[in-house]
Amino acid sequence: MNPDNRAEFFRRLAELDPEPTTELEYSSTFELLIAVILSAQATDVGVNKATRRLFPVANTPQAILELGEDGLKEHIKTIGLFNSKARNVMRTCKALVELYAGEVPRERAALEALPGVGRKTANVVMNTAFGEPTMAVDTHIFRVANRTGLAAGRTPLAVEKALLKRVPAEYLQHAHHWLILHGRYICKARRPDCPHCPVADLCNFTNKTPGTPDAPAAAD
Repeated sequence: MNPDNRAEFFRRLAELDPEPTTELEYSSTFELLIAVILSAQATDVGVNKATRRLFPVANTPQAILELGEDGLKEHIKTIGLFNSKARNVMRTCKALVELYAGEVPRERAALEALPGVGRKTANVVMNTAFGEPTMAVDTHIFRVANRTGLAAGRTPLAVEKALLKRVPAEYLQHAHHWLILHGRYICKARRPDCPHCPVADLCNFTNKTPGTPDAPAAAD
């Protein structure tokens, strides 16, 4: 995708949703961090159901430590991999209390050193909580970037670096959320909804869903 089309791509997404944000529910940076850790290989809907039970009971590192690992599991047991996630959350809470006075650090290295926090999770927290122009490449962004021609890459890190280089600066702050939402609701994995896509004419995908303007007609 050429630079003019990339700029128009994000201009249209920005026009439709000027202030996009995560669909995870949270009211503090710590709640966001925990929700993102829990969201690995799980849906935002499923995580929100669990955190609606958890956060009213324990929504600080110390409170979760006092809840205990077994108590935490009872609140998040509907989420996949809840046993390992509970262990990571407990270890992360311990580190936050001992190293950061219970506050979530904003530096990448410090975030990635927390148990259960990888580059993608760190990028989400840095972008959503601290306003950093980072790009958290999940399966949706990886698919959209490659499928549309925005930024082809064989690995999430390659796509991340390409997007940071190619997304126009004025759109970089929100690009992460626009691309996730676009991948979740329009540019879906099995059957992209090209006929209702606001950027279909800019996209390099050659196998657009029949019914899309300028897309190839369906075979008889």
